[in-house]
Amino acid sequence: MFTTLRVNTLRDTRVNIREHVQSQIDKQYSERNQVAPIITEHPILGDTLVIPSNGPMHIQPVAKKVIVGLGCGVAVLRGANVFAQGVMGAPKNMSQGDTVSVHADIDGSCKKGFVQNFEGASVFVGNGIIEIGRRDLFCTAESEKVRGVALRMTEPLYEAPSLSDLSSEIVFPQNLPSIVCVHVLDPQPGERILDMCAAPGGKTTHIASLMKNQGRVVALDKSASKREKLLTNVHQWSASCVEVYTFDSSRCIQSDADITGPPPYPTGSFDRVLLDAPCSALGQRPSCRNKMTLAEVKSYPALQRKIFTKAVEAVKEGGVLVYSTCTIPVEENEHQVAWALQQFPCLRLDQQTPNVGGQGRQDNMLTDEQCTLVQRLDPRCIATETPTVNSDTIGFFIAKFVKLNYRNAAT
Repeated sequence: MFTTLRVNTLRDTRVNIREHVQSQIDKQYSERNQVAPIITEHPILGDTLVIPSNGPMHIQPVAKKVIVGLGCGVAVLRGANVFAQGVMGAPKNMSQGDTVSVHADIDGSCKKGFVQNFEGASVFVGNGIIEIGRRDLFCTAESEKVRGVALRMTEPLYEAPSLSDLSSEIVFPQNLPSIVCVHVLDPQPGERILDMCAAPGGKTTHIASLMKNQGRVVALDKSASKREKLLTNVHQWSASCVEVYTFDSSRCIQSDADITGPPPYPTGSFDRVLLDAPCSALGQRPSCRNKMTLAEVKSYPALQRKIFTKAVEAVKEGGVLVYSTCTIPVEENEHQVAWALQQFPCLRLDQQTPNVGGQGRQDNMLTDEQCTLVQRLDPRCIATETPTVNSDTIGFFIAKFVKLNYRNAAT
């Protein structure tokens, strides 16, 4: 029920950016003949704006039915319009200017260009007006090149602001726990920071902002296909202290390496390390269906431990290591913390600031005190509560460690 935007404090103040974004949202809602929500400043996070949503609205589908992909449907629930590439099926007689109902294909069974009455599993997400007709979308030689808004949502199931017109140079739409995570890391100007799984760059650019572009941020991601998005975000954010490398973080530390240039790096090279680990992502919202097998879900802990081992090697004595996931299972969260504390005597859990979530789950893996030191944000916790910006979030987990020197660790 909330959209959170992180502002670019490298470019302007939060107050000035809030006023600019409010004017953009006012214009957007006036075109829908709706009252725009009031943007507020998050009371704890000094670089975050909050926009409340409204819904679900009492809307009935109209006769003409358009099928969109699941990802597109999820985006519509968060305020987006429907872009051309998201449209999967539409009636033969659909023309520009028609009012249609929008349904998200849950199972991915709708083939591109579908014209029949779709009988597969779908979810209604609202009504809108067609801006690109069926012929241009599917029936010409140039259809694959068609881009832009194909369907403007006039009656979305949830009234949330569209973010497509907001400048990506001054605001970054980001889930609240991801913003909290970097504040917990607490990067300081002049430090050397390692972001081990950096794409698409939200946390990377946040680190650069908190450092005021003073110091060095090394951003790694082993996916070459994700590198361009990471580079784009770093460039748009004017994060000049960031170096981006396509590299597997599980191989990023080597004893005889050089600290300058690309990885690998020597042991103890970094003041702070962020490991936003690959995970099963079961905390993401909204989410209608997850197609992973149980075996796939169970595969993540081993990978997380492999990268975590390098994270411990990367951080210097007295440095900070933050481990985070956007998932819910204890096997990827509390159990990993318990394993780390046993495997690496040099690590100690540290207090987190800010802490807007709940404590860790108690299942005999962590002590009561240790559970209070980790931060868990769990959407299921608000099922019977009035949602607030700090509680109505994706599922997320954060643990903050300090690496002691071996003499202190021994005592």
